[in-house]
Amino acid sequence: MPVAISKYKLFPKKHLKWLILAAFTGNFIPMFLFPIAETQVSSSIAGIINSMMPIFVIIVGSLIWKFETTKQQIIGTLISFTGVCLLAFGGGDGEGGSFKLLPILLLLLATFCYALSTTTVKSKLMEVSSTVLSAFVFSFVLFLPSVIALAFSGFFSTFSLDENNLTGLLFVSLLSIFGTGLAMMMNYRLLKVSTPLFASTVTLVMPIVAIIWGFLDGDRLTKMQFFGAGIIIAGLIFLRSKQKK
Repeated sequence: MPVAISKYKLFPKKHLKWLILAAFTGNFIPMFLFPIAETQVSSSIAGIINSMMPIFVIIVGSLIWKFETTKQQIIGTLISFTGVCLLAFGGGDGEGGSFKLLPILLLLLATFCYALSTTTVKSKLMEVSSTVLSAFVFSFVLFLPSVIALAFSGFFSTFSLDENNLTGLLFVSLLSIFGTGLAMMMNYRLLKVSTPLFASTVTLVMPIVAIIWGFLDGDRLTKMQFFGAGIIIAGLIFLRSKQKK
C-alpha cells in the first residue's frame, strides 16, 4: 500500500481493464479455488494440475495473444510435466486418492486463470515496473474485494485472539508475504526478461522444492522421486537451450 500510494501517478489508467483482469485471474480467483479444491483432493493432485500452467500458457498465448511457441519449448514442457507426475506419484504412500471431478475442474480453472494473468501482464503491462505493478494489484485493485470477501467469511465476527487463531494467522501472513506478495513481484520481473512460457515453468520446479522441504522435515525420498526430479530439470534445460541452426 505505501508503494502504491507513493507511485499513484504511475497508475496505468489506459490499461486499467488489463490490470483488473491480471489481478483477479492471477490472485483473487485462484486463492479461493485452490483451498476449496484441496479440501477434497491431495496436495499431489493439486501440484500436478498446477504444473500444467505452461501447457495453458502455450494454449492461451497462441489463441489470444498470438505468442509464438517453438516445437522445442513444447517438447521440453511435456518432458518436465512427465517428471512432475513421477515425482507426485512416486512416494508410494497412496496420497493420490480417488478421482473427483469437481475439485479437478476447480484446479484446472485456477491454473487457466494463472496462465491468462501471466500472458496478459506480458502482453499489456510490461511498461509498469515489477514492484509498482505488484503494489497496484494488491492495493488499488484487490484491497476492497478482499476486505468484502473477508467480511462475508465471518472473520470479523468470529475471530478471537486465542493461541490457535493467532498461530493460523501467522502462517496465513507468511503465505501472503512470501508465497504471494514477493513471489508475484519476482514473477513480474521474470516476465520482463523472459517469455511467459519460461516464467510459468516455475510451477514445474515447485514439486522439487516441496520434496526438499519434506526431506528436511523427516520424509523419506524414493528412487522414483529422484528420477522424476531429474526429468523435470532435464526438460527445463531442454526447453531453455538454444536451438542449433
